[in-house]
Amino acid sequence: MRRRTPLCGTDQALTAVASANAALPAWAALTVAARAALLTALAKALAGYAEHFAGLISEETGRDAASASTEVEQALHLLQAAAAGSPATGDSGVVAVVSDDRAPLLGPLQRAVPALLAGATVVVKPSPKAPSAAFALAELTARSAFPGGVFNILHGDLAAIEGLCSAAEVGLLLFAGDPALGSKVAAIATRHGKPFVD
Repeated sequence: MRRRTPLCGTDQALTAVASANAALPAWAALTVAARAALLTALAKALAGYAEHFAGLISEETGRDAASASTEVEQALHLLQAAAAGSPATGDSGVVAVVSDDRAPLLGPLQRAVPALLAGATVVVKPSPKAPSAAFALAELTARSAFPGGVFNILHGDLAAIEGLCSAAEVGLLLFAGDPALGSKVAAIATRHGKPFVD
């Protein structure tokens, strides 16, 4: 672990969900084309910082530079495909996205992009072992004119996931990463009666 992050719990999770819920009506009211245009802006911003993001991934995961750069390129392709008019699929509402450190940028985006395009707002909980790519991505959404509250970051471990699942406004929990961790996350979601997709 290269950086210290807060280990958030229920209170912080509820604050993040409240932010996402407050932003939901205006975001859902946008056309798919308008949401796609914002994803285009995010892709352009990410392309400008591709080397920086690859460095964050490499530093925190121990992967080599080529592998980290490949992940950033895949993330760019994902954003560009959505912006090019891929159909909006997924659930609207407030969606929680949990990911591990296997793909700290691509993993959350694979789950978040279809949801965002469909009109959902998201709360992303990255791995505490590799949080920086997701955190920097959240900063880029703000620079790319995303409305506040549409893309939120919640740091922490299982306690943060418990907090997300306890929030009534969260309609779906999505997971990207190792199946062993996915089983733990699924158990938490099931205990709280939350739909879960891995």
